[in-house]
Amino acid sequence: MPFVIAVPKEKAEGERRVAIVPEVVQKLTRAGHEIRIETGAGAGAFYPDDLFTAAGAKVVSGRAELFQDARVVLSVQPPAPDDIDQLAEGSIVIGFMNPSRNPESINRMCDRKVTAFALELVPRITRAQSMDALSSQATAGGYAATILGAAHCPKFLPMLTTAAGTIRPATVLILGAGVAGLMAIATARRLGALVEAYDVRRAAGEQVRSLGAKFLELEINAEGQGGYARELTAEEKAQEQQMVSAAVARADIIITTAAIPGRKAPVLITKETVMTMKPGSVIVDLAAESGGNCELTQAGKTVTEHGVTIIGPTNLPAHVAFHASQMYAKNLQQFLALIIDKEGSLVSEFSDEILASSLMVHAGEIRHTPTRELLQGGRS
Repeated sequence: MPFVIAVPKEKAEGERRVAIVPEVVQKLTRAGHEIRIETGAGAGAFYPDDLFTAAGAKVVSGRAELFQDARVVLSVQPPAPDDIDQLAEGSIVIGFMNPSRNPESINRMCDRKVTAFALELVPRITRAQSMDALSSQATAGGYAATILGAAHCPKFLPMLTTAAGTIRPATVLILGAGVAGLMAIATARRLGALVEAYDVRRAAGEQVRSLGAKFLELEINAEGQGGYARELTAEEKAQEQQMVSAAVARADIIITTAAIPGRKAPVLITKETVMTMKPGSVIVDLAAESGGNCELTQAGKTVTEHGVTIIGPTNLPAHVAFHASQMYAKNLQQFLALIIDKEGSLVSEFSDEILASSLMVHAGEIRHTPTRELLQGGRS
């Protein structure tokens, strides 16, 4: 049977995205579901209330009314503990959970017997590509990082031939050629810059070159599980540092994206390396929230050291909230198709590989083992 799907306005500071857009509302309401969205939930992403109303959603002003009888809650960030207290036992929350930063919310959902699916745990398999919110939001982040770097750079990015002489193109260096890095490469190339990129995974080289960038080669293969890189040995790190330092010194804009899931970000640019950079150079550190790829990065701040501007942005996808929300909502739409059966009812079992992998909390238990060990010291 059809049910109520609730979409709250995000409370996290600086979060402008919304978990649903009018296009997805239309598709869900056609299936008979009631979509409730909190007043102003889409304002930060430039989806006004009247667009949701026209699409068939019910816009409500209070959270009590929003969550009343709701079977599913769609969010970007995990719900706050006081919101969880308003959810009925057995209701389902779908969104990014970030358990290390939101332990109280995870434990509260466990206590309230709320089921939570973490989109960051969706497996990177072919069948799950349309639900891969990490990739869709990394795409938004990579684009925004390049625009941010260009805005802070005192140089033109493209080559210009003018009456006053020829302007050489700026050099952009991308460290880490995952989804965000590849989008940053593509964006910098569109802006006319010379682009170099490095990634410890050799397989990334073909993708980098296909975008018209130069791939910095090093005889290291650090391909890890799930498409991520493994941690380098001490000798490999020294070799990497030498090559990266030379590339950093000649770059005008550097965008770093290297991350290891669940661990502190690796330091790719030391403070000594920053001292070798040209005055006016810019670093945009996408790993700022997990410690930073640059030793001098300060999360959420823009600082200048030795004439180099170092930007430590947090939640970059929210800077392009309109399209980031659009992609995220479509990820959620595809994910919802797994938990809604042909009759329009919620499935009773989460045996599907994608659901089983992304199930964070269910029936009063933290089902994701690393999260359980992190938050409860191994207590099941």
